[in-house]
Amino acid sequence: MRQEESIHLERCPHCSVAKPNLLSAGRFQTQNASGRVRRNWACYYCKTCGGVLLTAAYPDGSQYPEIHDMWPTQASVDAAVPGRAKHYLEQAISSIHAPSGAVMLAASAVDAMLKDKGFKQGSLHGRINDAAKQHLITEEMAAWAHEVRLDANDERHADEEADMPSTDDAERVIEFVLALAQFLYVLPSRVERGRRK
Repeated sequence: MRQEESIHLERCPHCSVAKPNLLSAGRFQTQNASGRVRRNWACYYCKTCGGVLLTAAYPDGSQYPEIHDMWPTQASVDAAVPGRAKHYLEQAISSIHAPSGAVMLAASAVDAMLKDKGFKQGSLHGRINDAAKQHLITEEMAAWAHEVRLDANDERHADEEADMPSTDDAERVIEFVLALAQFLYVLPSRVERGRRK
């Protein structure tokens, strides 16, 4: 992808709208103290949410150099996360603009991870407690998992007393589920690869 007048992403990293209209909002160049390393910077804004992306590229003699970094990065689910959990978590990230759905999908990802780890009996409440008792997760992680479970219950049961979740609530829930996936799958996978080397 090049620093053209508009760039094409599958989803906006701010609002998750599909195929966002991302237009150039400004460009500048910097160099390091020795003057040897130059970078082209370009900002783009999403026409839907107004969120801004910053991109960096090394000058390559063309008008639009190849982008090598972008902030914020798009959230993604590591390949080490197993099928069903990965599927739910990817859908939660993609539907962050629909917070009720994102919260329920995130809770489903937690449930799928625990089932994959062998905690299949009873309810999600019981699986979380069992995982903590057997030291698969810490007590703090269990407490956070219960918050996610309760948030999803409010949505699944259309609890009239509960506040409707916001995008911030969905982001918080997804942040936990991504952290849980890191803890249960991604870090152990990296350790195993490192030990094999």
